[in-house]
Amino acid sequence: MENYEIPLLPENYYHIYNHANGNENLFLTPENYRYFLQRFAHFINPIADTFAYCLMPNHIHFLIRVKSEADLQSAYQRKKNTTDLIHGDDISNFISRAFASLFSSYSQAFNIQNERKGSLFMPNFKRKLVETEEYFTQLVYYIHANPVHHGFVKDLSAWAYSSYHAFLSRKQTNLQRNEVLNWFGNVDSFKAFHEGAPLGGKLDFD
Repeated sequence: MENYEIPLLPENYYHIYNHANGNENLFLTPENYRYFLQRFAHFINPIADTFAYCLMPNHIHFLIRVKSEADLQSAYQRKKNTTDLIHGDDISNFISRAFASLFSSYSQAFNIQNERKGSLFMPNFKRKLVETEEYFTQLVYYIHANPVHHGFVKDLSAWAYSSYHAFLSRKQTNLQRNEVLNWFGNVDSFKAFHEGAPLGGKLDFD
């Protein structure tokens, strides 16, 4: 099964990632990054919790947990203004369409701003089920370290467009900050792990 065909199911954790179509970039200005996160909050927050993210010039990474079936049913009813329920494959399709709407919404605005036409993202976003505690831990680091891995910065804390800084801050955030910090132990352990973890390895999906 291709990884873009893996079903997105309630309360499961996933690594979601996508890439620009061809050799173009997804983000050209700081405002592009900000607008994408705004659109992400609009489309994805109702259907998933976010644990980590990184926006790179030509690709993106997110670690999410799909919300409970009850929450998804409520999101569906609000969106469709209905009392109907969804079942089976329709639940996974509803979640997938939320991501498709995110990419489409951002692409339309980006195309207008830059006077371009055509697809901006690869047509099928990729996803990988996060099934182990070890994978979850390494994935949080991998996502934050992506700018170092690709040579954009030498220190992951120097990259402005990831969730790393939000975990060291007290500012309000949509991230599951407390869950992640508790997972690592506390904020100092979280920071120490990121400063000491080896770069690269089996989590390279780019």
